[in-house]
Amino acid sequence: MLVSCPHCAKQLKLNKKIQESLRQLEDGRRIKVKCVHCAEPFALDRNSVKPKASPSNKGQSVKTGQNSNVNLRPPAPPSIGWLREGTFEDKEVVEDIPRALVLFPEIPARDIVVKAAGEFGYLVEQVDSPEEAIDKMRFVNYAAVFLHNHYESGGITTGKFHHYMRQMNMARRRYIFYVLIGEQFETLYDVQALAFSANLVVGDAETEYIATLLRKTIPEYEALFGPIMEELRIAGK
Repeated sequence: MLVSCPHCAKQLKLNKKIQESLRQLEDGRRIKVKCVHCAEPFALDRNSVKPKASPSNKGQSVKTGQNSNVNLRPPAPPSIGWLREGTFEDKEVVEDIPRALVLFPEIPARDIVVKAAGEFGYLVEQVDSPEEAIDKMRFVNYAAVFLHNHYESGGITTGKFHHYMRQMNMARRRYIFYVLIGEQFETLYDVQALAFSANLVVGDAETEYIATLLRKTIPEYEALFGPIMEELRIAGK
């Protein structure tokens, strides 16, 4: 099965797992996948994909001699971009592995958060400086970001990274589950999370329960806002 990315127009091959999901999809329902070229998410339904093209002249012969009136254009040479990049065409499939960025100082709680995020299904990345973290955010679409208050010396309030997140365009920000962790936060206090432009706040004392908190809050968040965000994305907002 093939599908074209609506963002970069690249043609992609769907892996078997996504093909099976589409076959079992009810009419009117969609699933969300992510393009491996531009990393932008987009929705698919049962009518969004097309099978690989097969020859339309099966059983017919076409004369190509000097007396033939048919002008045939030879096919284009095959692309060898994968040869330089070291990426085989067989690996050019739609993958939907969400990434998480964990920004913590060197404290024991960091390992707890990294482990919990990995067990939840995130591909976890870490960087040492706010400048590098901001640079990564510009080129990678992260599904979740975990920021500790002491990641920067001045704390979250004056930190460069938190300021960057607060200024981010909502067309992108709404797809990031932003978690703030620190001694000044009251775990699951939605009013405090709203004041800090975050999706979840966790106190230092409850960091050991971060895996349980993710299992509770992220499904609730996706169930509440997922359909709305998908409609906004399809509408280009």
